[in-house]
Amino acid sequence: MLTHNELLRLEWTRFLRPARLIALVTAALMVLALGLLYAFGNHASCSGPCPVDPTGPDGTAVSDQFAFMHRDLPREGGITVRMTSMTGTITYPPPHHDQIVPGLVPWAKAGIIIKDGVRQGSSYAALMVTGEHGVRMQYDYDRDIAGSSANGGSVSERAPVWLRLTRAGDTVTGYESSDGERWVEVAAVKLAGLSDTAQVGMFATSPGDLTLRPVGGLGGVTEQVRFTQAAGSFDHIALEGAAAGGSWRSGTVGEMNATDWEKFHQASGAVEKDGTVTVTGVGDIAPAATSGGRPVEGMLSGLSLALLIVLVVAVRFARDGSGGRQPGDGAPLTRAVFVARAVVVGAVTFVTGLLAVGIAIPVGVAILKSNGVPVVGLSALTGARVVIGVSAALALTAVLALALGAVLRRRLLAVLVAVSAVVVPYAVSTVPLLSDGLAQWLLRVTPAAGFAVQQTLVEHPQVTAHYAPSAGYFPLPWWAGVAVLCAYTAAALAVALRRLPRSGERAGAPAEALVGEPA
Repeated sequence: MLTHNELLRLEWTRFLRPARLIALVTAALMVLALGLLYAFGNHASCSGPCPVDPTGPDGTAVSDQFAFMHRDLPREGGITVRMTSMTGTITYPPPHHDQIVPGLVPWAKAGIIIKDGVRQGSSYAALMVTGEHGVRMQYDYDRDIAGSSANGGSVSERAPVWLRLTRAGDTVTGYESSDGERWVEVAAVKLAGLSDTAQVGMFATSPGDLTLRPVGGLGGVTEQVRFTQAAGSFDHIALEGAAAGGSWRSGTVGEMNATDWEKFHQASGAVEKDGTVTVTGVGDIAPAATSGGRPVEGMLSGLSLALLIVLVVAVRFARDGSGGRQPGDGAPLTRAVFVARAVVVGAVTFVTGLLAVGIAIPVGVAILKSNGVPVVGLSALTGARVVIGVSAALALTAVLALALGAVLRRRLLAVLVAVSAVVVPYAVSTVPLLSDGLAQWLLRVTPAAGFAVQQTLVEHPQVTAHYAPSAGYFPLPWWAGVAVLCAYTAAALAVALRRLPRSGERAGAPAEALVGEPA
């Protein structure tokens, strides 16, 4: 009887055949070649340096553009206003925007804000009325807290709303009221490092509304953004702790008044008339979606072909040199042999993926940046998770295919099952018109869910974006997707081990023969 180490060495030797090595090298080259082709094929379309999104307090890309009527606020103080109305404009449809209608997009925002200066990306806390999501308190771009349910629904369903923000050092507290007498606290948040003199006032902003249009049949989708604008009207404006002798200033955070609509119809900014201040603005205060640049997942366009090669190699290795149910091929495939082969194929596939992905991503990012194309920033920890995670997902799918090859009678059937379960759902996710339906479902219930580990983009409910796999968004968090893949692999391993004989269960066969003859 061979020891476990001897068995591993034997199966390692068996695996190292020229055909298999060439196949795995080809898989790695597919990832590298298509990833670098993607990087070399993308160039900046800007005449000069492309604009870069501002970064928030945590260093991530953000959107920070709004009209602002503001003044200085010391470390202690606050603002109270009554918001009497919120109106807006939407242009339909792209590309000519030749129909202009009154209305508000769901995440149009108007309200009061305390901000660490007027620099884009600086820390802030804001209490606002939204187009369709009621009263919200948002701060530092990715934090969103809902107000009372009594103020939910559309703007037309609400009476004038009273809003209040108070500051005590680094702590900002938001309150809302329906009558200016009975106040309900929405939230108290801490803005670390808020300057001694911050800016406080009324604001308005409205993100573009996304429209998806098919291009080239099933082959693509273009994203077109409709121009929108929002305006909030405020009266009963009261300040506490405002700097003595201070005055209101009207301005914008970020650039505005560049569109024809703003130039010739309704300028963004703030105006005061008869004690009422109306602030009109465009843009958003939120995390950046894909506008922050190209995600690194673009360098993994060759992963589908690499998966196909890996699955075929693993299935063929399952019964290589072992008879099982196929007489004349050699000794039976036993549990011990199968476990050794699973370790070998998993380890070799992991290293192959590690080399391919570990080279394709950093080299591809460097090429994109040299071409003037912005790339979504990611931390070292996230980058390591993508490289190691994708390699681990490849290894798990290889072991899954090995188990299918051991259980099913015919190699061709095992390959078809493996490809249908992993490669097809993953490939479908890259087809834009299917990403909102079929692919969303497949990437939840098939082993392909494990490749959510490559996702670096974050979905934010308060950000309008194309949240689909073809745009880099998987329906499950990366850890949940990996859990789905692990569950499928564990189940396949359990079935294979249950159906395979132990090393000594076939009488009359020497233990060494049960291993199979080395290649």
